[in-house]
Amino acid sequence: MEQDPLALILRTLGDLYIFILTFRFLLQLARADYYNPISQSVVRLTAVPLAPLQRLLPKIGRMDISPLVLAFVLKFGLSMALIAMHQGSIQVDIITLLVVTAASLLNSVLTLYFWAVLASVIISWVAPGSYHPAPQIIQQLTEPLFKLAQKVIPPLGGLDLSPILIFLAIQIIQAQLAPFVI
Repeated sequence: MEQDPLALILRTLGDLYIFILTFRFLLQLARADYYNPISQSVVRLTAVPLAPLQRLLPKIGRMDISPLVLAFVLKFGLSMALIAMHQGSIQVDIITLLVVTAASLLNSVLTLYFWAVLASVIISWVAPGSYHPAPQIIQQLTEPLFKLAQKVIPPLGGLDLSPILIFLAIQIIQAQLAPFVI
């Protein structure tokens, strides 16, 4: 399948920034260390476009939903731009595009968690208790998932099977989302 280089660049840069916005939301959701250098970088990269939205959108409890809303709007706009570039070959209505955008964003979150859990497992073998900012932020991001999964499958001695349950749940959800993801 031949792809337009402009579309490839647009999709790559758009998806990268959407990833950063989603990552900011998930760090906040997991209550990760705000003063971690990686968290600070994510906040700086997203502060300017989020400032107007943060004034408009109310916080839900302690949670700022503006990164997620901006990620959704950007994903929708990116999809519209890519469809416009291939005008005539794809006809889609707005409702369908909204559903596809939501499913794609949820799929991105699940993919991010998949790789974060995998990295967390590897870090627990290679460098447990590391003081480097990257392993710390990964551990903080995945800790709530592990605690939730450990309620279903408690650790057996020194063996924690909760990552297997998390991987299975992610794969099942992504399989159900597959028809709706572009």
